[in-house]
Amino acid sequence: MAPGVFTEMMRRMKVTVTAHGFRSSFRDWVGDTTAFSRDVVESALAHAIANPTEAAYRRGSAIEKRRSLMNVWADYCAGKTLGKIIRGQFG
Repeated sequence: MAPGVFTEMMRRMKVTVTAHGFRSSFRDWVGDTTAFSRDVVESALAHAIANPTEAAYRRGSAIEKRRSLMNVWADYCAGKTLGKIIRGQFG
């Protein structure tokens, strides 16, 4: 997503959150209540791999793992999993 697209979408939806706050909330939730791997979480947040050697060898997108994570996040946002620890299909 291009910089500012998320912020603009939230503005049009009249939701008073910041992109950083939303991403931070996601990161806190996933770390506290799921067992998804750090690599999958950071990939879902579109964080770049800082180590150039590691980045050169990691060519996969982990799309199925990220899809599983996003489905669990969607359930949480819809109130379907409140208060539950989510183990995650891909841990």
